[in-house]
Amino acid sequence: MKRSYADLKRDHLVDYQRIFGSMTLDLGHTPAEAQPTDRRVAVGETSDDPALFALYVQFGRYLLIASSRKGGQPANLQGIWNEGTNPPWGSKFMININTEMNYWHADASGLSVCVEPLLRMVEDLTITGAKTARTMYAAKGWVAHHNTDIWRGSAPLDGPEYGLWPTGGAWLLTTLWLHWDYTRDPQVFTRLYEVSKSSCEFFLDVLVEDTKGRGLVTSPSLSPENWHPFGSSLCAGPAMDRQILRDLFDATVKAGRALNRDEDLLKRIEAARLRLPADRIGSGGQLQEWMEDWDQQAPEQDHRHVSHLYAVYPSSQINVRDTPELIKAAKVSLNRRGDLSTGWATAWRACLWARMGEGERSYRVLKGLIGAQRTYPNMFDAHPPFQIDGNFGGTAAIIETMVQSWGDEIHILAALPKAWPSGEIRGVHVRGGHVVDLTWSGARPTSLKIVGQPSSTVAVRSNGQRFEAKLDAAGQYTRRW
Repeated sequence: MKRSYADLKRDHLVDYQRIFGSMTLDLGHTPAEAQPTDRRVAVGETSDDPALFALYVQFGRYLLIASSRKGGQPANLQGIWNEGTNPPWGSKFMININTEMNYWHADASGLSVCVEPLLRMVEDLTITGAKTARTMYAAKGWVAHHNTDIWRGSAPLDGPEYGLWPTGGAWLLTTLWLHWDYTRDPQVFTRLYEVSKSSCEFFLDVLVEDTKGRGLVTSPSLSPENWHPFGSSLCAGPAMDRQILRDLFDATVKAGRALNRDEDLLKRIEAARLRLPADRIGSGGQLQEWMEDWDQQAPEQDHRHVSHLYAVYPSSQINVRDTPELIKAAKVSLNRRGDLSTGWATAWRACLWARMGEGERSYRVLKGLIGAQRTYPNMFDAHPPFQIDGNFGGTAAIIETMVQSWGDEIHILAALPKAWPSGEIRGVHVRGGHVVDLTWSGARPTSLKIVGQPSSTVAVRSNGQRFEAKLDAAGQYTRRW
């Protein structure tokens, strides 16, 4: 059936605007926004252009709407915008950071509907991953390593220094548990429990006792994609594995108890969870990437991956409220890595600094991201070459400076940079199924509206102070300062 360009464009506008209009952002205006986008990006690192950051967020939202919808595939390394028959890294799903980052902003920016393809992919992976678990590990459950594709490959790929990482599927699951926490969708809850239970069964079979008696560890594994100082990436019990498994085990036990299922299995998961080694602070004051204190001797001190900081972001096991010493160690590690790296790695750094309450540092990193070195003239992220994960991670970081959601609290303006003293964000979603509208002036909140469960109470933290927002019978709360 032939259709004209005008017809295709009209239908596309109707389709995406139906979802796109759920969130708005205004960070202020300057004469710079009168310039064409490519010129704004060319001077993005040095110009005063707050509207460029708002545009970047909305562009990131548009890209996810267009590349990840029900019935299709998840967004891959290039989203859907690949021009070659032999694309970079095969336009695959790199599940040791990149695919997860693609969805970091989805729920917060009102695009939870775009996450369904990721859940479907994980459900597919339980089939191929079960074969890999049996064949490679003689284990129950399922496993996926650092990379998958439309055929749902789950075995190690590309070389042992990258591929022999058994925790990729588990990271996808913790990403999806965060998605559930934003939506509280009961069907997603049940589907996620089934695939998570099976993943936990795999790890219960393969976790081994650390050789120094420090607890249960994955082995062999690695810390994506970094090398320790002994000529290899392979190791036992890297920090990221322990952190991901804490989140996976906790979510699975909580869900199983809520569903009143599999109590014997849940007790085994709890027992294993208690034996995962804690995060460690090294002799340089850093958060250790490995069980051993190797960080200061690692050959690449500014490595693009910051895998051991998963517990800070996207997780919140390490946070400014509850674990100040570990936050201090995480800052040492992040300072050692440096602010600017590849596009996606720069975006992760911006997310981390925002989560740690360092708004000026996050903004400085974002300026480096949304400039000519790491953003192409059409606003695609430059790894280089083009990878879409940097767009999505940068979108998440910008939102994180204004509204955060972790530790059963909504954190407003926790990392607002001085460059955005006044503004508003409307329709941003937070954990617990709530939606927030926020305005501010002089870097102080001026109004807050929360919409959610009728007659519920939500904890809010602003400028270091905590207060309770009690929603009325219509499910609304409004406060003005």
